[in-house]
Amino acid sequence: MTAGARRRLGGGLAAARAAVRPAALAAVLGAVGFHAEAAVAQEVVDLPAEDRLLSPDLELVYRIGSAGAEAEWEEFSSIESLWFDGAGNLHVMDQTGGFLGRARIVVVDPAGGLVTEFGRSGDGPGEFRAPRQMYVWADGSTMVQDIRHMGYHVFAPGGEFERMLGMELGSDVRPERTGGRSVVGGSWDSSTGDEGRVILRFDLSSDEVSEQTLVEAWAPREQEERSHTVEDIEDMVRAAWAFEPALLFDVLPSGGVAFSDSSAYAIKLTDPSGAVSRVLRRPIRPLPVTEALRREERDRRLERLRDPQVNVRGEPSPELLVVLNALTAGQEAAVENMRFYPEVPVIAAVRTTWDGTLWVQRSAEPGAEEPGPIDVLTPDGRYLGTLAPDVLEMPAAFGPGGLVAFVETDAFDVPVITVSRLPPAIR
Repeated sequence: MTAGARRRLGGGLAAARAAVRPAALAAVLGAVGFHAEAAVAQEVVDLPAEDRLLSPDLELVYRIGSAGAEAEWEEFSSIESLWFDGAGNLHVMDQTGGFLGRARIVVVDPAGGLVTEFGRSGDGPGEFRAPRQMYVWADGSTMVQDIRHMGYHVFAPGGEFERMLGMELGSDVRPERTGGRSVVGGSWDSSTGDEGRVILRFDLSSDEVSEQTLVEAWAPREQEERSHTVEDIEDMVRAAWAFEPALLFDVLPSGGVAFSDSSAYAIKLTDPSGAVSRVLRRPIRPLPVTEALRREERDRRLERLRDPQVNVRGEPSPELLVVLNALTAGQEAAVENMRFYPEVPVIAAVRTTWDGTLWVQRSAEPGAEEPGPIDVLTPDGRYLGTLAPDVLEMPAAFGPGGLVAFVETDAFDVPVITVSRLPPAIR
């Protein structure tokens, strides 16, 4: 660990988020939405305030890709999703030609060799129109979200098409690792008349898909009704919020979930039924949102909108241009009238390894180029240490046996995938 890294962890955002006493922490958590679930939790674990920096040695397993790739199958264009299955095979969704381009699924064995590749463009079941995300179960079955098909393609291990699911599974979907065909997704939900955020479990093992509410999470604001017609596209994007705490979660090997739903440092762990069994807290305060932060955030978002990265294959039709222009105008109006949550959430991401260890990424300074540090925690409430951004970034995928995958680009901007193995202490 360099002295510069220590200074970065000790200054800036960390200084603004000074540690507070346990008694004061309760008031802070209540102010940011640490709601009634905590009161009935079986155990609350208060973790240390000071960072203990980690410098783990990772074992390189294999590296594939780059402009100089020897095999044609590992000439990747744009890697959209990475997942490991239970055998340690890495599934790669590679997309060529932008948003509406061609996509393929490449399966790589634990030694870095090709197992199979599948997927083609088309309008039929099992053929991709606009694939967005891929999800992989432990047995190697694959599900691909296709937004122009308005559903999900499901493939058996090996890539044979099985069926199409025409439904919405929520955002940030996570396949469960307990066996079978179930996934967990987060969603705004008003089906019961109570507007709020929920984590849902979907059992996809039969033609009759069943749904179970695991968690009714805290909602920082009321759900807003939106129109989704092209004629009202500006209204569809009108409600822009900045610094609003997201519903962050991942699945646990036990069948429960680990989640964060407020701006505080509070990770809630559930049992398979969704009941909160433990809450892990660190006395790190959210950063207050000042007028300067509001102004800077507006400027950053407007700059991104005026320098779009969307890649549409070929010349867009006049009709598509109308939609894109209306969308941009609506987004700019939304940013100009953007509303702000009063604090920058402490937590930016929650991930779990196949062994159940939690990797909790803290937020960086708004506008910072590098991500925040990662805390490594055990589900029973032990703090193992913190990974500085220049020591190890959040993996793109976790796999069994400590496998992790990272995606970089070479000098020619071609994707390179590195698969390594974590030391036992932080798996």
